Amino acid sequence: MTQQRLDFTQASPDAVKAMYALEAAIAKLGVEHSLLELIRLRASQINGCAFCVDMHTSDARKAGETERRLYAVSVWRETPFFTARERAVLAWTEALTLLPQSQAPDDVYAALAQQLTPAEMVNVTLAIGSINTWNRLAVGFRKMPE
Repeated sequence: MTQQRLDFTQASPDAVKAMYALEAAIAKLGVEHSLLELIRLRASQINGCAFCVDMHTSDARKAGETERRLYAVSVWRETPFFTARERAVLAWTEALTLLPQSQAPDDVYAALAQQLTPAEMVNVTLAIGSINTWNRLAVGFRKMPE
């Protein structure tokens, strides 16, 4: 089992406080909670963040998400379980999480623009950026699920 490198919450409480403030702001932007959890889970899967995958599957279940959909997030393209809106956001999440490889392709952006308003597109993008930062903290410092 991997050893935690350091406790980033104790090492820089102000940085973590700023991240929590960002999360509080994201929660007030009107993006449905279920969609935020799909974003958080998919980005965390891509980034290999065990702590965040554990947290966000648990949070999604508590919020009413089904086991079947949670199991299928990593293969969302191959299932009929997700709406067009969710599919567009999952594709955008993948494109931005894998930004160096994807360069946020035009077709993924176009699909997103068909499903979300411009404000929603910005809000979802902020949520994607936030979970990617949490993943980098947790993976980089080897934070493990309890």
